[in-house]
Amino acid sequence: MNALTGTRHLVRLILRRDRVLLPLWVLVLAVLPVSYAASFFELFPTAAERAAYTEGTARNPSIVALLGPVYGDSVGALTAQRSGFLLVIVALASLLTVIRHTRTEEEAGRRELLGGSVLGRYAGLTAALLVTYAADVLLGLVTAAGLHATGLSATGSYAYGLAAALTGIAFATLGGLAAQLTETAGGARGIGIAGLGAAFGLRLVGDTAGNDWPSWLSPLGWAARVRPYEGERWWVLLLPLAATVLLAALAYPVSVRRDLGAGVLPPRLGPTTAGGALSGPFGLAWRLHRAQLVWWSVGFGLLGLILGGAAEAAGRSVEGNAQLEQIMARIGGASGLADAYLGATLSLAGLAAAGYGIQAALRMRAEESAGRAEPVLATGTRRSTWLLSHVAFALLGPVVVLAVTGLATGLTYGLSVGDVPRQVGRMVGAGLAQVPAAWVLAGLAVLLHGLLPRLASAAWAVLAVCVLLGQLGAVLELNQWLLDLSPFTHTPQVLRPTWAATPLFLLTALAAALAATGLLTFRRRDLPVL
Repeated sequence: MNALTGTRHLVRLILRRDRVLLPLWVLVLAVLPVSYAASFFELFPTAAERAAYTEGTARNPSIVALLGPVYGDSVGALTAQRSGFLLVIVALASLLTVIRHTRTEEEAGRRELLGGSVLGRYAGLTAALLVTYAADVLLGLVTAAGLHATGLSATGSYAYGLAAALTGIAFATLGGLAAQLTETAGGARGIGIAGLGAAFGLRLVGDTAGNDWPSWLSPLGWAARVRPYEGERWWVLLLPLAATVLLAALAYPVSVRRDLGAGVLPPRLGPTTAGGALSGPFGLAWRLHRAQLVWWSVGFGLLGLILGGAAEAAGRSVEGNAQLEQIMARIGGASGLADAYLGATLSLAGLAAAGYGIQAALRMRAEESAGRAEPVLATGTRRSTWLLSHVAFALLGPVVVLAVTGLATGLTYGLSVGDVPRQVGRMVGAGLAQVPAAWVLAGLAVLLHGLLPRLASAAWAVLAVCVLLGQLGAVLELNQWLLDLSPFTHTPQVLRPTWAATPLFLLTALAAALAATGLLTFRRRDLPVL
């Protein structure tokens, strides 16, 4: 039997299972750079305005730390830098997709069932990589075509598209290697995300320290150094290709030498007896959610430090550009440009926090699909108690991470303007104002888990729609009824001198209704639904 026998059938299976999620993340990540380019053309029509923006904001150390370096003041160069953080999301989506279709399948026992058929030893890993590689290539091509359609040069557009695609491919292969190292999907995700975090850290240090050699050790740094629209360096694309080959050369031999269900790294053995905290469903839920909550909080805290440090420069950079002042004030909802910037960035943090809420809520679905919910519910634990133990983290998590974001943002911004106590209070309040909208999406995930468990992951699609509306709505001047579909449209801008709290109460009531309906339907349906 050929080592790749059955690969084509597995590819078809993966495409069928990801027929909604895969096109969504490709579309969202392809559209955003195009929207940035259109915005720069509209907001900075003259070279003088672009030069002022570049000096005031694009070269600000905090902006460079978050987005990467800028190599010129053309619309293309500014677009490439503004899209820099999207490469982190491309990398994350790619490695998680591969892990989901390799280690997660193995941990759930489905890989063993497929292995009992006519299936080559390399088929599973190859199918997952091929689908993810194809998605990354499609993402790169669509992005490049869209950027070129806005009026940017074809050379620079396709350089950026190839850099984005090859970055995703390299991290997809890292996900394939991580899936071989540990016996749990959570462990594989931890290894992959740690690798992504190290790459981001190297890129950050290299771009801000004045000596960029650490950036040359990072795949995220390589993408920026292709220099789209500013004298493209095509040879740099050989670096992610070489990294992909090296990672694949490590992953494939390991995939057939280890036992099915096992990993290269030995599992960490826990205590022989469970602690008292695990005697109830809430203690078990805390054990399952705590690492995720801690790492999200750390990530949001670092993001807040960077965003707060860039706020003052962002406010200064657009002075004298009346059109940009008007649009920034409308997007951020504040009279001052710094407040507009902070309001806009904290709104984005709210969208990300909604992702945490969805992920925490869908942990119930993962526990049910893996067969771990049934033994718990076979005890004296009631269904409603078990569900509420997970819902508590879906609701508590956004509160914690947004409070941390506001605290970090207010701290760095307050230091820059010499008013720490006031700015910390304002930014924490602005961050917490995003919580009810995030709760709505978490409540929707709970509802889908209770009512239509097979479609529970569609909550991610709703979040993607909210991201698109938030990023493109003001730029494209979409109809208000369309913008109103996103709960984040109704979040009051508390950085304004006056604002109404009524939408917060209405959004909270809607989230409670969604979660309560999910609880009622979960209590009445069969368990499990696979």
